[in-house]
Amino acid sequence: MKEYDLFVIGTGMAGVTIATKCAKKGLKVGIADYRPYGGTCALRGCDPKKILLDVAKAKKEIDTYKGKGLKGEGSISWPELVKFMRGFTDPMPEKMEKSYQEAGIDTYHEAAFFTGENTLQVGNTTIKAAKIVIATGARPRTLDMLGAEFMLVSDDLFQLDELPESITFLGGGYVAFEFAHLMALAGVKVTILDRGERPLKHFEEELVQHVVEASKALGIKILTRTEAVEVQKSGDKLRVIARTEQGEETIESQRVVNAAGRVPEIDRLDLEKGQVAFGKKGIQVNEYLQSTTNPNVYAAGDIAESKGLPLTPVAVNEGHAVAANILKGNHKAPAYIEMPTVVFTIPEIARVGLSEAQAREQNIAYKVKSGDGAGWYNAYRSQADAYAYKVLISKEEGTILGAHLVGPAAGETINLFAMAIKGKLTAKDLKSMMYSYPSWASDLGHMV
Repeated sequence: MKEYDLFVIGTGMAGVTIATKCAKKGLKVGIADYRPYGGTCALRGCDPKKILLDVAKAKKEIDTYKGKGLKGEGSISWPELVKFMRGFTDPMPEKMEKSYQEAGIDTYHEAAFFTGENTLQVGNTTIKAAKIVIATGARPRTLDMLGAEFMLVSDDLFQLDELPESITFLGGGYVAFEFAHLMALAGVKVTILDRGERPLKHFEEELVQHVVEASKALGIKILTRTEAVEVQKSGDKLRVIARTEQGEETIESQRVVNAAGRVPEIDRLDLEKGQVAFGKKGIQVNEYLQSTTNPNVYAAGDIAESKGLPLTPVAVNEGHAVAANILKGNHKAPAYIEMPTVVFTIPEIARVGLSEAQAREQNIAYKVKSGDGAGWYNAYRSQADAYAYKVLISKEEGTILGAHLVGPAAGETINLFAMAIKGKLTAKDLKSMMYSYPSWASDLGHMV
């Protein structure tokens, strides 16, 4: 048996934050992961995905400016692009492990599972720890349908050595739309099936419509109110049998991707033996991210049933809170107010703070400033496919309650609204600021 002050399960952003901070304060720390060190974001999520999408965006810009002073052709070489991406991801696990070892943290490369309230089994090693942190993140949701074994998940897309001629995504969320834009710009025939009324349901409907139109302009076929019920293999093709309001429909493509969301990765942990309560949304925790049933256990990131969105900055934020609570006792609850989130489609769509529906549900007195910036200078110089905004402003204080953007650089501009919400800046404050011009930020005053 090996004993630790703290043992962390998972090497994503929440896990690395907690393990490193506690080790620096003198705690004896161990960490385990059955997958390569680095977690979803660094290895099979936001970081490599953004590398792929930036190159796709460059391809789109070449197409946009052709005949406007730019000559030549731009095309995506998938093997070269994957090699470029792997220049970042391949060294990551070794770098992560080296940083742990330099911090004095013991590293394990096997799955960890509970054998008691304070004990774990990690490979052939029995671990006893005063505190245990679960930071295993989320995995793709398993779809219970015939032919599910023929489908890829988002992790697999980073491992493709060559692109298919056609691909179908089941689900209308972040993963489906971001990869759909990437694939379409690389010349793949793309179809998205969404069983809901509309895709990207966490964003304002009128702004989502801009993304839908831009997607269709790229040749992406979007079918809503369409539920996949079976996948069949036919030679080198796959057939998705889908149920629609008009009856059954068959969609054929070379690849099918399960993009129906992610769920907490709790399957391997034997949480019952650790007296750790959990539900469909993950480990049940109190405001300090401590297990509601085992005070020796904390959870952070996508695995925790907290108030945070399943986003990397939220995982880091929760990691800092958990580390502080382990080191000094429960005193720090993470704040979740200003959480910008972005879908890196082309154009991007972003939001922070309250939606209009949420403001109504909370009986908040608000006013809306919304509009289309297609005629503005920045839209002209970028030849934007879409450029629109919707900002919710408190009628009483004049502060920003929520902001919703679609257009080039929306993922950057939304951070300014996040700071405005955190700093309790008013619309008047944003109007009176002097911005660098002609930057995207210089449009903020017109949006409020």
